[in-house]
Amino acid sequence: MAKLSIATRIKSASRREICSSELTWDPWAYDSRPDEPRAPLYGPGASQWDTIPASAPSQTEIPERYRRMPEDEIARRIAAAKASLGSRLVILGHHYQRDEIIRWADFRGDSFKLSQQAAARKEADYIVFCGVHFMAESADILAGDHQRVILPNLAAGCSMADMADEAQVISCWRQLAELMLSDSVIPVTYMNSSAALKAFCGERGGVVCTSSNATRVLQWAFERGERVLFFPDEHLGRNTGVKLSVSDDAMVVWDPRRPLGGNSVDTLRRARLVLWRGWCSVHARFSVAQIAQARRDYPGIHVIVHPECRREVVEAADLDGSTEFILETISSAPPGSQWAVGTEINMVNRLAAEHPDKRIFCLDPVICPCSTMYRIHPAYLAWVLEALVEGQVLNEIVVPDRVKAAARVALDRMLGLPGQAQPAMVQGQR
Repeated sequence: MAKLSIATRIKSASRREICSSELTWDPWAYDSRPDEPRAPLYGPGASQWDTIPASAPSQTEIPERYRRMPEDEIARRIAAAKASLGSRLVILGHHYQRDEIIRWADFRGDSFKLSQQAAARKEADYIVFCGVHFMAESADILAGDHQRVILPNLAAGCSMADMADEAQVISCWRQLAELMLSDSVIPVTYMNSSAALKAFCGERGGVVCTSSNATRVLQWAFERGERVLFFPDEHLGRNTGVKLSVSDDAMVVWDPRRPLGGNSVDTLRRARLVLWRGWCSVHARFSVAQIAQARRDYPGIHVIVHPECRREVVEAADLDGSTEFILETISSAPPGSQWAVGTEINMVNRLAAEHPDKRIFCLDPVICPCSTMYRIHPAYLAWVLEALVEGQVLNEIVVPDRVKAAARVALDRMLGLPGQAQPAMVQGQR
């Protein structure tokens, strides 16, 4: 690739070019040391509006030999461990991962497609998911009984997923029930949520959605109830509601810290779409001003953004869609075309490197990768892979059977919708 990786660019960037100086820290700076336990943290760029849940997993400090290991030795060890494990291993790399991890991925894609692909590799005993916690949970839900799912760094969580926890959603449901509204509400959870919330939907006639199929899923939900409770991403829910012509006064925001979510009884009774107050720290950074600047600098530029962006950003863009939609749209665009992209910078940087015949850049001029995804450093990958070679499974993600069964119900409802084609994968080239 012609372009430098984001990790390399961060090393040489000035303070004003990155969103936080913490990006220059060693990735194990967030690990919990045996002699100095620490609470879990989200890291640079995260916009979690509450404190991180006490239940959030933290990563214990990896062995010193991995922390001291030169990059080329780490790479040699990963290659050797991967070769030794052969078809018993499948490594998944989310689009937002750093290049230094993507190079080892057998498949790259978005979270749900990767989970499906891993489940289809029946010969694989070990699924190493280079993503974040909820993604590894989804892989475990779909995996075979003999397959074990591993997250290289347990501190790779998701602040948006954490903005709606099971206790808060149950409290919301109870408050709606007290108003005699819950019988008319269909719960819909975004894929970017815990397994417990997927199970919550499965047990209450609800469903899961992705950013690719949110419109079809909400149509399904409205066919079955007067209202939809959508969590945890307010913006994906609102943008989807707009596409379905839900009026502004029929969309309300539920703030879990306030009684009735900060709404009046009458407001909730008039609502068709109840949106959880949650958002993605990456996509919240994009603005209408950035789009205007891109259009001034590059007349005729195409602007494409993720639907997790705010409504005004989506409306100012030319196109919006999932990571797969963004990838496919730009990849199939003619040479010489220009694209300003509103999604995670590792993916944008990789697209630009893979399509040098096009102008492709991130709308946000400041380098600010997904802080928790960025914690999957090659040293952690080498650590878990070498342990597998030795017969030890580290950082296994296990969803309890009851939760897994109920979550599968919600996922199966989504997969049973008409037009849910099996996804194509981007297979690793290395």
